[in-house]
Amino acid sequence: MIKSLPLVRHYLVHHKGKTIILLICLTAALYLPLTVHWLVGLLQAEMVRRAEATPLVIGPEGSRFDLVLHALYFQTESPGTFPRAAGDVVAETGYATPVPLFIRHSARGYPIVGTTLEYFPFRDLSFAEGHAPTRLGDCVVGWEVAQQLGLSPGDRLPSDPEDVFDLAGTYPLDLRVTGVLERSRSPDDRAVFVDLKTAWILEGIGHGHDDLAGETDSDAVLERDEESVVASPALRTHTRITSENIDTFHFHGDPAEFPLTAVIAIPRDTRAATLLLGRYVGDDAGAQALRPREVTEELLGMVIQLKRFFDVHHLLMSGVVVLFVALVMLLSLRLRRREVDTLFHLGCSRGTVAGLQAAELAILLTLAAALAVAAAQITVHGARAWIQTLTG
Repeated sequence: MIKSLPLVRHYLVHHKGKTIILLICLTAALYLPLTVHWLVGLLQAEMVRRAEATPLVIGPEGSRFDLVLHALYFQTESPGTFPRAAGDVVAETGYATPVPLFIRHSARGYPIVGTTLEYFPFRDLSFAEGHAPTRLGDCVVGWEVAQQLGLSPGDRLPSDPEDVFDLAGTYPLDLRVTGVLERSRSPDDRAVFVDLKTAWILEGIGHGHDDLAGETDSDAVLERDEESVVASPALRTHTRITSENIDTFHFHGDPAEFPLTAVIAIPRDTRAATLLLGRYVGDDAGAQALRPREVTEELLGMVIQLKRFFDVHHLLMSGVVVLFVALVMLLSLRLRRREVDTLFHLGCSRGTVAGLQAAELAILLTLAAALAVAAAQITVHGARAWIQTLTG
């Protein structure tokens, strides 16, 4: 068969149309399953990497998957909220350092993550420009947010209104950008970070308005006596926090009851993690504590089941392509009957003719495999940054 290669090569070059069609079919049959296999492997590796870097997640009772995806990737709604006091319990036990999260709002479509300064060293995030928030109304934007919106320290970023038709709802808050994070190729690149108090202002728990004691506008005051002043809905609420009005911002209610959507717990050691998990076992716990790696692996198990379906599909498609190639080869033999008869007259055996066909198929398969591997590598390389940004 090796001696037949030059002859087969000239034949394939001469019949370009047939060669190209067969190459496309064989390359596609090899490219699809190879690409899906590599992409699923990359997705698994990236999802497990961020989950492994997050020891424990504590949150309201509900869907385990929603809670982990919410706390790690900011992609889903939280199962609910639970009081800040539940996060304080983590610190009081001494078992772990809590990193509280409150994620319910967005700015230009990007999630606003209310948290504390401990989040940045925990995720190993550094600043490309500027610095962390220093007062109410400040925010830090991820690398992709800054690139897409053209933001830099000193710029303004308004939050998205919850419902444009809800006239009684909270007003958007005009956030001041104080920093831009270095690119981390993680979901943090696509987030806006604020202090917890700023997130609670977005929620409507806190607000700032004109001083009622000195307010003379009758429309802004419903009732006034020597002990109290009752404001009307006409009272002007500040939508931008500045040095002049920051002192007017205040909160209503018990701070221990202010909401959180999740708490990332960083335990001292394995024993502390086990003890902390034990506190959230039982129907009266009021919250749930999860190991993100275990939940992520369970979620990936579902992805693997889906991949098996695609594997069967690709196997069937490959079988169809093989039958198609075999049909083309048989039809080609019929069209080349005179050529084959000439080879027999020259003294070639049936084995030699079969060797020519085998050499032709071997060349096509080798070229198709090389093209499929190259195309799959290019696809995975192009998708790597996108997957890393989504899953971190």
